[in-house]
Formats: sequence, C-alpha cells, structure tokens
Amino acid sequence: MDGPAESGRPRAPAPWRESFAARLGIAAEGVPHVVIPLAAAAFAILFGFDWLTIVMLAIAFAIAMFFRDPERTPARSGEVILSAADGRVCDIGEGTPPGLPAGRFRRVSVFMSPLDAHINRAPVGGEVEQVVHTPGAFRAAYHDLASEHNERNLVVIRDAAGRRHPLVQVAGYLARRIVCRVRVGDRVFAGGRIGLIMFGSRLDHFLPIEYRLTVAAGDRVRAGETVIGELMQ
Repeated sequence: MDGPAESGRPRAPAPWRESFAARLGIAAEGVPHVVIPLAAAAFAILFGFDWLTIVMLAIAFAIAMFFRDPERTPARSGEVILSAADGRVCDIGEGTPPGLPAGRFRRVSVFMSPLDAHINRAPVGGEVEQVVHTPGAFRAAYHDLASEHNERNLVVIRDAAGRRHPLVQVAGYLARRIVCRVRVGDRVFAGGRIGLIMFGSRLDHFLPIEYRLTVAAGDRVRAGETVIGELMQ
C-alpha cells in the first residue's frame, strides 16, 4: 500500500521518483523537496558560491531527514495494536472519532515533531473500511481539540475479528498536506505504510474498548514497532 495520495485517493508516483527515493532512503513524496535545494547547490558550485552550496546542501539534508523512511519490524505478533506514528504520546482518554457514530474507544494521541519520522503505518492488519478527508484549520496539533477542528483524514481498518480500528491523521500548524496511500477495500498488514503528514503533526489512535493501553502520556513510540494496546483476556 505504498502508492501516495491525497485525501484518500492513491496515485502511483513516477518510477524515477520511487527509484531516487529508495536510493536516499526517503518517502517518494519528499523527492521534489530534496531535489530543489540539491539543484540550487549544483548551480552554486558552478558559479563558485561556496557559502550558498553549503547552505543548500544543509537544507537538502534536513528535508531528507524529515522524509526518512526507515524499515520497521513489529515488536511482537498477536492481538495487539501498534503505534501508527513516531513521536510522543501527548494525550490519552476515551472518545469517538470525528465523523463516526457515537461509540466508546480508547484514544491515544501521538504528537510528531518536525524531528520525528513522519511515515504513518497501519496499527493492525485488516481491510480498509473507510477513508474520509475533512478540510479544517491548522492549529497547533498538540491541542486536545485539534482532531475535531484541524484538517484531518480518517482511516478505519476492520480486523479479521470484525473489530473497527479508526485512526485520524491531523494536520498541525506547520503541516499543510496529509498524504493517505490507502483507499476503501485495500488490505493492509500491521506496520505497513499507509501515508504521512508533512512537517509536524498529530495522529489519534482509537482503540476498541476491549483493549487495554500499554503506554502512558509522555511515552516515546515508534510507528510499526511500539505496542500501544493489548486485547484483554
């Protein structure tokens, strides 16, 4: 499920972009952002502007680090829910995802700073049941109401047991683009890439109520590896 998209409508990237991204170890969406300062650095070298070359290379490196796309191995298998984002747990509670009928879910919100990897991954394996993009504001993503008022993208995955696992990609103050690589009917595996949010943002996990949380506010988590919930026996 690695073809990029906006608003839940996947589009396959050009082959050259995928190849270049693989060489750099970054997401394909980051290629244009890295190529521009690299091109500027090349022109600076041609005209002897050493200081500008250093600046442009530093910018290209910083952007490449933001779009880095590391391989991840799920920490364990079984009836668990993995974090869908890298970052710090900024809020824990209960609630219903915006746009879904009332229901009880445990909510785990993860704030992604610009220094975190921003690839989002499926928290469980299953079938994508719903993808809904909602325009909105671009407030600071760590605020409690960001998932209700900010630009956001809802993805609902139904696992093999029929349980629904909603997650909400939330754009923040700096994030102006949400990328969703899946659409309704797609099959995903736990830890598989499903999208990203550019330049600082938040992801809200909504765990079925029968799962107990294994993280607390302030914990650091890694997408596709950190277990944030376990099915209660």
